[in-house]
Amino acid sequence: MASVSDVTDEPGQPPALTSLSLAEAAQNTKSKEQVITPFDVSGGVDEQGKPKAIDYDKLVDTFGSQRIDKALLERFEEVTGRKPHRMLRRGLVFSHRDLSLILDKYEKGIPFFLYTGRGPSSDSMHVGHTIPFEFTKYLQDVFDVPLIIMLTDDEKFFHTPKLSLKDVYKYTIQNAMDIIAVGFDIKKTFIFADTEFVDSGHASAFNNNVREMGKRTTVNQIRGTFGFNDSNNIAEFNFPAMQSATAFATSFPFIFGIDTKKVAKVPCLIPCAIDQDPYFRQCRDNAPKIGYLKPAIIHSVFLPSLRGSESKMSASDIDSSIFLSDTDNQIKKKVGKAFSGGQDTAELHRDIGGRTAVDVPFQYLTFFMEDDDELERIRMAYEKGEMQSGEMKMACTKELQAYVSGFRERRKTVTEDVRKEFMRPRQLIFKGMPDEKQRQEARSKRMKVLEEELERLSRED
Repeated sequence: MASVSDVTDEPGQPPALTSLSLAEAAQNTKSKEQVITPFDVSGGVDEQGKPKAIDYDKLVDTFGSQRIDKALLERFEEVTGRKPHRMLRRGLVFSHRDLSLILDKYEKGIPFFLYTGRGPSSDSMHVGHTIPFEFTKYLQDVFDVPLIIMLTDDEKFFHTPKLSLKDVYKYTIQNAMDIIAVGFDIKKTFIFADTEFVDSGHASAFNNNVREMGKRTTVNQIRGTFGFNDSNNIAEFNFPAMQSATAFATSFPFIFGIDTKKVAKVPCLIPCAIDQDPYFRQCRDNAPKIGYLKPAIIHSVFLPSLRGSESKMSASDIDSSIFLSDTDNQIKKKVGKAFSGGQDTAELHRDIGGRTAVDVPFQYLTFFMEDDDELERIRMAYEKGEMQSGEMKMACTKELQAYVSGFRERRKTVTEDVRKEFMRPRQLIFKGMPDEKQRQEARSKRMKVLEEELERLSRED
């Protein structure tokens, strides 16, 4: 069986994003190609100037990933003994790189770890942000594996002129508490903020991997992948090396141990929205050059904006989003204004039915309603004209209010002490964890690094 690092991306390394998705205007029309990058997401514009929905089939082709098909879902259920998550069943988690290899390793008892993250840009997350995290929690529960969550507050600072370091760190703390409220296992989860962790005595191995990746990543690669130019600051060019380092178990000896050769063979699975794929294509390109495995990736679609499926829900647009801090009344008002797939009149709607493919409230139900049979009943009733748009919005409102209410209750239990424990570098508990001797050696090594740093500071004084 081939290892993760032996497998090439199919069909070959995809061309640069600048030629795929960076808002290429047509020569003689108003049309624009869809834009899918870590910094911008929109579905493009057709020849009549009308916004288009995001084309995920096109993304699979242009990014060079693979569709999650029925056979892979059956393999997932066979290996795990668990029913696939509703997001898998409904194609909302739709694309992957090397997921089948992760399943092969899990079946053989070979441990792996999960890695996901969040770039904190506001003090409250919206329900779209919880999609990858809820799915990640499901994976942690199913596979019983350690999870590392990276809060990229430095990237937000580098890329957003109006944000100060103080701003992004404040958002980081609040977002960390929101993420914890999703329900992760504290014994198996380590959360870190870049601005806090990379300068600590625990990040020596992590920083070395950043240097290894940075040395092998060229400016031309970053320009081609992210569309950067001379106006981007140098910190933005360097950041992909940092985001890559988290995908390597050797970056965290306090979790996985100090036997570098052994730890380097621990695979990583990254659940994320597909706009983050460019970062990890860079990682997969360069990982074999330093003797590491390529991380496997599993992609989710975006939760649509309340305005329509042409763009994703955005924290910067309050009226397009349902925030985790919204009250029941605010949720009701926002859903009431959401883009509808209903017809212009009730009579016409009864005659020809609604369009679930573009109806935002129905789209939200596909994300949040667990009952497949009830979702199908609603779909058929709406498309036959037996359910009106107002009823669809009521059903969506009820589901979202229950989802956000459940989150609010869990969020109350997340104290500052709980947050600090999740973000404390420590040994996680999982199958295949280092033995006591290895843990003691790792603790001694960290203590030596700390003592050397304190001695250096003392000499400077």
